[in-house]
Amino acid sequence: MPAAKPKTVLKAVPDAAPPPARSSSSQRRILNRDRLEADIAAVAVRVFAECGYEGTSIAAIAESAGLSKQNLMYYYPTKQALYQRVLDDVLDEWLARMESLADEVHDPRDVLRAYIQAKLRFSREQPWASRVYAMEVISGAQLYGEQIQRRVVPLLRKDIDVFEKWIAAGRIAPVNATHLIFMIWAMTQSYADFSAQMALVLGRKQLTRKDYDDGEETIVRMVMAAISLPSEPR
Repeated sequence: MPAAKPKTVLKAVPDAAPPPARSSSSQRRILNRDRLEADIAAVAVRVFAECGYEGTSIAAIAESAGLSKQNLMYYYPTKQALYQRVLDDVLDEWLARMESLADEVHDPRDVLRAYIQAKLRFSREQPWASRVYAMEVISGAQLYGEQIQRRVVPLLRKDIDVFEKWIAAGRIAPVNATHLIFMIWAMTQSYADFSAQMALVLGRKQLTRKDYDDGEETIVRMVMAAISLPSEPR
């Protein structure tokens, strides 16, 4: 029998009615609840990544978090509510990194390198979060498509507008900005979703920091070639 996975034991916040809103104890209760909800979401992201939405149960997440199912459902009444919270957290962080691309003032070379670095760092540091998001999109984004359209599309359009301004100013070669961004997403995302396959091909248990650095340099060179800029200043 394989060894059981260690549980992340979370300390539940008592369910008693809160004291008056202005009291310090009430503020502590709110902070404690926020902290516990975040801790539950941090445990849930790995379970969703390993089992998928359909294969995940509230009971399994509660067990991994060291909580009773009833206690977890006090904070997240349904699996979909918890899944929504997990994807909200993933998208918040991903979009924060994506915003760095919408910068027409700085050198396109520096902007694009920083963006690729940020996306690869997300794949390296948050592989479970990256996989949950990818699994939702691969399944057709049936549960999260509206949020993706509402939040990702406007920022993508801003990024494309920056590319068009760079092209108009002669700072980069003409390029289909939409599909170039899609390619950057695909290349950087693969270091989270297919890291196990990459490690097997490379003959090791997991990717190393050097693997990510080598991947970054290769992606940067490819992107710079696409926009007719050298990867380093001349």
